Amino acid sequence: MKILILGAGKMGSFFTDLLSFEHEVAVLEKDPKRMRFIYNAIRMQSPEEIKDFAPELVINCVTLNYTIDAFRLALPYLNPYCIISDIASVKNNLKEFYATCGLPYVSTHPMFGPTFANLSNLAKENTIIISEGDHLGKIFFKDLYNKLKLNIFEYTFEEHDKVVAYSLGIPFASTLVFAATMVHQDAPGTTFKRHMKIARGLLSEDDYLLTEILFNPRTPRQIARIQEKLSALQEMIAAKDTAGMKDFLEDVRKKIE
Repeated sequence: MKILILGAGKMGSFFTDLLSFEHEVAVLEKDPKRMRFIYNAIRMQSPEEIKDFAPELVINCVTLNYTIDAFRLALPYLNPYCIISDIASVKNNLKEFYATCGLPYVSTHPMFGPTFANLSNLAKENTIIISEGDHLGKIFFKDLYNKLKLNIFEYTFEEHDKVVAYSLGIPFASTLVFAATMVHQDAPGTTFKRHMKIARGLLSEDDYLLTEILFNPRTPRQIARIQEKLSALQEMIAAKDTAGMKDFLEDVRKKIE
């Protein structure tokens, strides 16, 4: 299959390396420095080069706030049978874009990233495939993700947004609060250092990505849940409520089993 990858960032490079030995792959990236380590793939810097390549599948891996713009740059040079796809973790406006673009599409969300995941061993990681997409496109990504031994879940756009609000909104908000209240530690403990590693990894992500996940309309409810539990914990600590703390810890242990 002829596959065009938009963007040569971390995930774009990952998909290029993953696909280039079984498919004919081209990468469109306007910054030539990002393509220094791209190999076994055609390098493109101009959308006009897409027409001659005639891809059958486009995988959009550009930064979240440019996802739809990148599609619009590529659309005039794509054949009507070409399947377009994204891997965005926030699907805002994508459902509406796909409904009007005139091309078959598939939308997925690998629930891992190069910051934290071991990309050479993804057996414990998850991915989402949006159910509204093109049948052949979904089959391609199911086969690809199965080869990576990912756990695959199929959700609608609506269900995906709910999952993201919970699975990303809560840890993102919690980590940001930890980092915002942090003071320098000369001799940090193991738990503190682990939290710091997570915080640094999170803050290395694109600001737009962090903002869009936190601005998900369903995220405020998840943050309210954090506030409720934090208030209850604060009251138990202030009252030195040993029995209440015991019940609280038992409940937390049950939740993470």
